[in-house]
Amino acid sequence: MTVETVDTLVIGAGQAGVAMSEHLSRHGIGHVVLEKDRIAERWRTGRWDSLVANGPAWHDRFPGLTFDEGGEAFVHKDSVADYFERYAARIDAPIRCGVEVRRVSRLQGRPGFRVETSAGEFRAQSVVSATGPFQVPVIPAVIPPETPVQQIHSADYRNPDALPQGAVLVVGAGSSGVQIADELNRAGRKVYLSVGPHDRPPRRYRGRDFVWWLGVLGKWDMAAPAPGTAHVTIAVSGARGGETVDFRRLAHEGLTLVGRTERCENGILYFAPDLATNVARGDANLLSLLDEADAYVAANGLDLPEEPEARIFPDDPDCMTHPLAELDLAQAGIGTVIWATGYALDYGWLDVDVLDETGKPRHQRGVSPVRGLYFVGLPWLSRRGSSFIWGVWHDAAHVADQIAIQKTYETYDAQAGGLGAAAE
Repeated sequence: MTVETVDTLVIGAGQAGVAMSEHLSRHGIGHVVLEKDRIAERWRTGRWDSLVANGPAWHDRFPGLTFDEGGEAFVHKDSVADYFERYAARIDAPIRCGVEVRRVSRLQGRPGFRVETSAGEFRAQSVVSATGPFQVPVIPAVIPPETPVQQIHSADYRNPDALPQGAVLVVGAGSSGVQIADELNRAGRKVYLSVGPHDRPPRRYRGRDFVWWLGVLGKWDMAAPAPGTAHVTIAVSGARGGETVDFRRLAHEGLTLVGRTERCENGILYFAPDLATNVARGDANLLSLLDEADAYVAANGLDLPEEPEARIFPDDPDCMTHPLAELDLAQAGIGTVIWATGYALDYGWLDVDVLDETGKPRHQRGVSPVRGLYFVGLPWLSRRGSSFIWGVWHDAAHVADQIAIQKTYETYDAQAGGLGAAAE
């Protein structure tokens, strides 16, 4: 079988892989991007039908190309996928679709990697994993599989009509869980929403989107999450032009809020008595950001309209003042449980000693301790903004720089008096 040799091989052609290709080309580094499906496939088939981006079009993009929608619009998922296809064509990215990477291992006695794929074998001096954070949907083992209720992950939800008849329990109050629960409620379904710890930023405040506030307040550049907040989900929505998530309002509109889903026995779900506490902590997060924004306006003399109504919350609904401690799935008519409970990483194809005890890659800003192996597209790779479209682009620039720097050492020629052409 023919073995193809390439300087750098990038795995995945989502936003991270496309960004890597642009920056590698800028350095003149030969490379190929392998994608098992289509470019930006997760945006097309790994999301529900009505999903839009959680950030406005002016912000969540690469620097070199704007969205057709532009401005404050929240772009539909299919348009996001089209955007990356156009971007890849614009930079002439060497992407090969329909090629699955099955194993990556180090070459013995010399630098580089052996990459086994569905299209044959590659040899590469450098390998960049750009497979992103949404790899394996996680469904906690709470409800026994023999329980007569459909259980799906939010990755497999498409629209209300695709679900069987009956009420729906959505577990998880981050962006996905909130938007799915709201959509189902608006479609006339009886919906229960299990609310855990979360951050709840304002969608807009004093005329500016919250992504702008995070930028001017320096929060996108946070190098690491605050202690104890690494896994706290963020409840934010771009649906219907963007709106601040308010759990009390959702309850007044028909949703039934419950605490964290803890266990299931004989078809009865039991919830933690933490609903009011979780909502209150989300409120505190929102008010804290409003305080920082007001202080920034005052300190910089900005002419932004005051918005005192942003601090006014609806009355607590009955489901908060008298929260459910348990729910009989059959009696409640629950036909579906949707787990909006995140994803796990899967590096089963990576036969290199670079993962920690939790299965996460060891790296510093995407540079692993194994020479020639890099990661991009992961949350908190370098900062809070790393998993966002614009943040991925900047992280990929850093990783490409590091690959280029290593190449200058590889071209060192003592007899010629220093570094080779790659350093010039």
